[in-house]
Amino acid sequence: MSGSGRMSGSVRAVGRALHFPFTGTARGIRKATHAHGAGESGLGKLIELHGVNGAGDVMITIALASTVFFSVPTDEARGRVALYLAITMAPFTVLAPVIGPLLDRLPHGRRAAMAGAMLARALLALVLSGAVATGSIEMYPAALGVLVSSKAYGVVRSAVVPRLLPPRFSLVKANSRVTLGGLLATGIAAPVGAGLQALGPRYPLYGAFVIFVAGTFLSFSLPRKVDSAKGEAVALLAADEQHLHGPHRQPVKRPGLRTVGIAVTHALGANAALRWLSGFLTFFLAFLLREHPLTGQSAAVSLGMVAVSAGAGNALGTAVGAWLRSRAPELIIVTVVAVVLGAAITAAVFFGAFLVACMAAIAGFSQALAKLSLDALIQRDVPELVRTSAFARSETLLQVCWVFGGAVGIVMPLNGTLGLSVAAAVVALGWLTTVRGLLSSVRHGSGAKPRVA
Repeated sequence: MSGSGRMSGSVRAVGRALHFPFTGTARGIRKATHAHGAGESGLGKLIELHGVNGAGDVMITIALASTVFFSVPTDEARGRVALYLAITMAPFTVLAPVIGPLLDRLPHGRRAAMAGAMLARALLALVLSGAVATGSIEMYPAALGVLVSSKAYGVVRSAVVPRLLPPRFSLVKANSRVTLGGLLATGIAAPVGAGLQALGPRYPLYGAFVIFVAGTFLSFSLPRKVDSAKGEAVALLAADEQHLHGPHRQPVKRPGLRTVGIAVTHALGANAALRWLSGFLTFFLAFLLREHPLTGQSAAVSLGMVAVSAGAGNALGTAVGAWLRSRAPELIIVTVVAVVLGAAITAAVFFGAFLVACMAAIAGFSQALAKLSLDALIQRDVPELVRTSAFARSETLLQVCWVFGGAVGIVMPLNGTLGLSVAAAVVALGWLTTVRGLLSSVRHGSGAKPRVA
């Protein structure tokens, strides 16, 4: 009896040892995401959901990249990616502006909308798993569906964050927490997806299916208050007259983005230039480094190094944004765009492996910090009545700019100096057309003082 008892105890000890890495990791993640009141407000669950979203998206990206990009010679790959953009992202640029207004009509079903976006991508991942194996045309409409569903999730997530702010939390800090959660999950899922890809192109998509199914159920774990639209209205690009149905029936102006001060519109323009740059670098460097890898490295390793640099820069920018909170967002945007412009000019003039990696890191850092600063300005200058909708519309515009940047990156000749010179010119245009307005808003004290954590 004593021998069997010792054996049973040993088995339990081994079971606990094997179980601890998973339960311990889960408890650690839950402790981090629920810190500083995020657990009580529900923000912690949104951070976890966004991590699931990022992990699933990176699985699909790995599978499609291997099928469309790495499986064929460079010239054919450019044609395939161009076809991919034409069939998927071109319609997406038309659909993207419609997604925000459409979801504005469903303010009481945000959890269901997020769950629907997750479930749609789960099912589309199964469709893609068959298409990538056969190379059928089904891959392109399925990929379009993934893009639209991902965008729909992003728009709803932007609307949900203000509803889940813990006490004394700024919107910038909350957004940075959510973004960091997604970046960390993406970093963890990427090597897992690469390992699954080694087994075959279908397996990352099977992984995406499982992840998005989990996200479907996790969406309904968000607090019910995210479905509330109390005090909200639709943000317009310009002011709109609406007739009240009260006893006096006097027309009133509903505020729009153009009527809340110059800071928001100029910040959006600067961010549009940075998002265009991101799309451009994604595709241009992908083809350039495949044809001309970094010194002593293979094409895959070169792309990986640049991708890691961009991801690290993005994560650092998000962390710095959380630390800066809402301090002088106009000056932050002016500064980071100027830094990107300087980096692009330097990389174009002295083109080399090290400068390309630095350029990717600086672009990622600046894009993250500028976006958080834009969020701060929207929080500060846009009336609460239309603030949620304003976030959705600004993100739609930035996504369309990314698509246009990617299209230019595909058609550019594979000349590093020429490509980065074009990138520098676009960033310069974005900076020159917005710097005066942003600095003017600082001098005139545009907007109210932001709420900080």
